[in-house]
Amino acid sequence: MRPLRGITYKLIAVLVFIAMASLIKLAAEHVPPGETVFFRSFFAIPVILGWLWLRGDLKNGVKTSRPGSHFFRALSGTASMGLQFAALGMLPLPEVTAIIYAAPLMVVVLAALVLKEKVGPWRYSAVGLGLAGVLIILAPRFSLEEGLSTAQSLGAAIALAAAVFMAFAQISIRRLTGFEPASTIVFWFTINATLLSLLTLPFGWVMPPPDIFALLVLAGFLGGIGQILLTSSYREAEAAVIAPLDYASMIFALGIGWFFFSEVPTLQMLCGAALVMAAGVLIIWREHRLGKDRSRARKASTQGG
Repeated sequence: MRPLRGITYKLIAVLVFIAMASLIKLAAEHVPPGETVFFRSFFAIPVILGWLWLRGDLKNGVKTSRPGSHFFRALSGTASMGLQFAALGMLPLPEVTAIIYAAPLMVVVLAALVLKEKVGPWRYSAVGLGLAGVLIILAPRFSLEEGLSTAQSLGAAIALAAAVFMAFAQISIRRLTGFEPASTIVFWFTINATLLSLLTLPFGWVMPPPDIFALLVLAGFLGGIGQILLTSSYREAEAAVIAPLDYASMIFALGIGWFFFSEVPTLQMLCGAALVMAAGVLIIWREHRLGKDRSRARKASTQGG
């Protein structure tokens, strides 16, 4: 394990994904979300294939014994991506980023309902704290007194739906990692997302102007690079060290939103985001402690038996 390298990979990955989201936001006025998902996925494929080839893992990375599982994982992941891209066209970048932070909170609930994992009061308390933060972020968008547009209210609802689908995608990934390596999961998600995005072709795809086309292609390349860096980071350091760095994306989103989109965050949004991030860190810490306890129990059982 090389934790410093893992931390570096993760921070760069987070920055790359925020840069990708910024390019998507710039293109949102010109291209529908389904078409944007296609560009993001299709142009990531050569980057991922090149990475697998350089690692000498092209054959193993492409081969899978569970195509159906990869497809169903891609359904929720692609839906989340499309909804997130749609929300970026309606809301400030930091706000969408903060709402998407609700996904790990929902994973805890889904893990109990779908995977039958035992969830104790610690994690449920963290979920409650995080959801309170989400409500604080969303409240102004659904307040008639504020006189906000319907588009902003719809954008908030769409971003929340994106977080829900992302949680389902993460549950699917948990199941897949027991059978498939991370590189295979990344590759087949990108392939399936490309194919699924084509289903939106009848719903108004356009030929983007040359500058927007270039932005979308670059977003696809950045998406592929981000996936590689993310996967590599978890190979270099423990998840408990790497996972909390996801929240660095808020710093990057605030900076990019301020300088490139003139988006000034409200104090209420920042307070809500802080609660959601605190809840996420608590869940990660608790998962790490539980993982250690399980390891000790297995070791004691082996030694005793």
